[in-house]
Amino acid sequence: MTITDTVPLTTPQVSERERLVTAARALGPLLRTNAARAEADRRVPEENIDALREAGLFDITKPARFGGAEENFRTFLEVSLELGQACGSTAWVTTLSNVTSFFVGAYPESVQQDVLGPDPHIATSGVFTPTSTSVRVEGGYRVTGRWGFASASHHAGWANVGIPLTNADDDVTGAASAWIPMTDLSIDDTWYVAGMSGSGSDTLVADDVFVPDARILSVTDMMEGRTASEFQDETLYHSSLVPVLALVLVGPVLGMAEGAYDAVMSTLQKNKPIAYSFYQRSIDAPSTQLNMAEARSLIDQARLLAFRSADEIDAAADAGGQMPVVERARARMDAARAAHLCRAAVELLLNVSGAGSFAQVNPLQRIWRDLETSSRHAFINLNINQEIYGRALLGIDEQVSPFV
Repeated sequence: MTITDTVPLTTPQVSERERLVTAARALGPLLRTNAARAEADRRVPEENIDALREAGLFDITKPARFGGAEENFRTFLEVSLELGQACGSTAWVTTLSNVTSFFVGAYPESVQQDVLGPDPHIATSGVFTPTSTSVRVEGGYRVTGRWGFASASHHAGWANVGIPLTNADDDVTGAASAWIPMTDLSIDDTWYVAGMSGSGSDTLVADDVFVPDARILSVTDMMEGRTASEFQDETLYHSSLVPVLALVLVGPVLGMAEGAYDAVMSTLQKNKPIAYSFYQRSIDAPSTQLNMAEARSLIDQARLLAFRSADEIDAAADAGGQMPVVERARARMDAARAAHLCRAAVELLLNVSGAGSFAQVNPLQRIWRDLETSSRHAFINLNINQEIYGRALLGIDEQVSPFV
């Protein structure tokens, strides 16, 4: 009698988190191959988009009712980090699509059907700032506007954009987030940048587009955890909005820092010398040892902050409540600090790698430019987020941003 005669052979169950992270990691070779092409074309290649879609990586936050993963923000962060190690622009587009798709779970089922019903695996785009005008009409609003920095717009089926809420006298009464199909929008070619060029973050344009009331949700309601969904037991969509918006931006940045670290380590393992010195192997130099240790430590610190924030967001959502103000402010602070630490780490890595890092054939120069750009997103502005956190800690009610 053999072991197989007495012990049934079973296939270990793979969690959805493991499946998504493994799928993201498996795309690494393709994304690295296409990274320079993404930058040259100023958008993510369709080959990447098709692979992401096939792997379910546009579905991380979509409701399970539509075949989505409905996964938490720790998983979201892990996937973004994996993609960012291979291509910052692809990671950014995937991140922005998934966080926009996260919004759909807060809307009525009819809107969820509009956006996801025909094709539940679509990418989405969006810009939260209300750079538009809206006129109140029967049943909704007529919207005209331009929304810059619209990452994933070239691949999206729908966009979620910021609009002002107005009354019959055209007085602005608040801000809202509105779903508009891409068939009602145009894209203005404005994305000419030194970093993150491959994200294709061009400008969305609406010209007197009708948006029904059901597709409009007050930003105040979203920030306070009040959703219009009939499925209130779906705890993911009660996640604290502002911490989410800050956290998700860190995933690609962390990934790029890890990618830079791996690239420099790979070069050092080939016994690269230090030019104009007696060091035949860079790894023998104390300066290399110290810089690599410090860079690794900075990235580790960034990871600790980011994943702590993700776990706090998930725990609060699972408990059915919103994070307290101080914790929400700390989440913005943690995200900004993590991005700042990644920038500092990559600067040290470039010092180790030397001037050759900036050759066009060297991926380090693209990682550097992409990270320097993405880590300066306004939502993870370190100085502003320090002010927000400091005021929250000190109990000062007057804030410097409405997004806390």
